[in-house]
Amino acid sequence: MAKINYYPGHMAKTKRLIKERLKHIDIVFELVDARAPQASMNPELTSIIKNKPRLILLNKSDLADSRGLAAWERHFKNASLETLQINALSGKNVHQIVPLTREILYDKLQKERKRGIKERPFKALIVGIPNVGKSTLINRLVDKRATKVGDVPGVTRHLQTIRIHDSLELLDTPGILWPNLDDQSTALKLALLGTIKDNLIPSDDVVIFGFDILKKHYKKAFEARYDITIDDSDEALTLFEKIGKRRGALKKGNEIDYDRVIDLFLYDFRHHQFGNVILEWPSNDV
Repeated sequence: MAKINYYPGHMAKTKRLIKERLKHIDIVFELVDARAPQASMNPELTSIIKNKPRLILLNKSDLADSRGLAAWERHFKNASLETLQINALSGKNVHQIVPLTREILYDKLQKERKRGIKERPFKALIVGIPNVGKSTLINRLVDKRATKVGDVPGVTRHLQTIRIHDSLELLDTPGILWPNLDDQSTALKLALLGTIKDNLIPSDDVVIFGFDILKKHYKKAFEARYDITIDDSDEALTLFEKIGKRRGALKKGNEIDYDRVIDLFLYDFRHHQFGNVILEWPSNDV
């Protein structure tokens, strides 16, 4: 698979602007997909935000395998990173973000009170790779009282501060991917989830990767969805044939229509037809 360069110019500009505004930020909210927490994190973020407090928001957590999600929470806790399971679309646990932020920033706020600084809204930077649900989360947090309180010159609609309520201000950013998706596994996970555009990676590669994940970790759900029996020795071509025959994805002469199987599988995966899944596990929990 060829190296994928997915780093539009505005992303580089946004990274520079974040660095410029970071001194005004109390905490960073990083939104990731709970089904692939590592793959959907920006590996450059730590070097950008340095020692700023950080809260990892595990979005779409109700779509993730609970065993895998618990393993990732242990992993992040061991790295001294706070996490919160949410679903921005349904609103699950979104109301807990402000109280948890208050806990994380407790020592800092106490120091400010002792210095006579009046209570003020937390200033949070919210980041996430494209299509991870950041806009949905902001819309969930924002109510009719929310107001945009400032724009960075030259990037209107790209980097702005939003007053959520008396306790929270968000510095919103466009989604940022890292410069080169040259790790094949990461790219395939993001493509399978629909986070990056389908035309960036051959769809048959993405589907074969999905087959492998389901065959290894979710075999029963895979079999049930297509009413087939899967042997551990089945290669991808065999799985294409079994699904194609069972679902009638055939051309004239009863040849397998591979394109139809690809479209069928991607639709099913992205519409959660295999139940709760996770695409990666911390290395010590695989």
